[in-house]
Amino acid sequence: MKKIGLVGGLSWVSTADYYKRLNVLTQERLGGASSARIVLESIDRQAYVDAVIERRDEDAACALLLEAAMAVERAGADFVLFTANDVHRFVPAIAPKLAVAFLHIAEATAQAIREQGLSKVALLGVRKTMEGDFYPEIFSQHGIETMIPNENGRAYIHDRIYDELVHDIFRDETREGCNAVIDTVAARGAQGVVLACTELPLLLGPEQIAIPSFSTTELHCRAAIDRALG
Repeated sequence: MKKIGLVGGLSWVSTADYYKRLNVLTQERLGGASSARIVLESIDRQAYVDAVIERRDEDAACALLLEAAMAVERAGADFVLFTANDVHRFVPAIAPKLAVAFLHIAEATAQAIREQGLSKVALLGVRKTMEGDFYPEIFSQHGIETMIPNENGRAYIHDRIYDELVHDIFRDETREGCNAVIDTVAARGAQGVVLACTELPLLLGPEQIAIPSFSTTELHCRAAIDRALG
């Protein structure tokens, strides 16, 4: 079994979910008391927020992530995952500096969307994910069109993530509000919705969404176990 390198802490809430899902999936695959081989480097989220939000210093944020990725590499990881969506915008700068492979969350998600035969999906996450280009670029390579909510919808989703979900706060009112945003994008033609914030699947299960949904956390974890056991 290969050793999985996790860069977490962004937030600790979803990082804990990654750890749990990776071990559950390993036990399902191997049986008995099997568990995943994992090394974790957890970033101080406040340091990241200070860099990205307060100082608007993308280089400093990238340096934090690179340092963490290199730490799990030194600890013996065979490949590396970021347990947050928006930081994948730094992958083009970071991946070439690693000696081990990087497992991209958008690639894992695109494969699942293709398997369901969808060609147009809504993307929900923080602003830097929804308004960034790393998801649309990868999705377009798989023949998938990316849609995002309107400005009010983007503001609502982003604020609920930053003000509630990363603090382990999950409210029915927020679930209803997120579903209202999803319904609006579905009315514009979205065939499915990508929960491109690793806290969103903790708020919204597939049975609570009217259109097909894709948990980036679950898909990333499944791809990691496939690689670890492959």
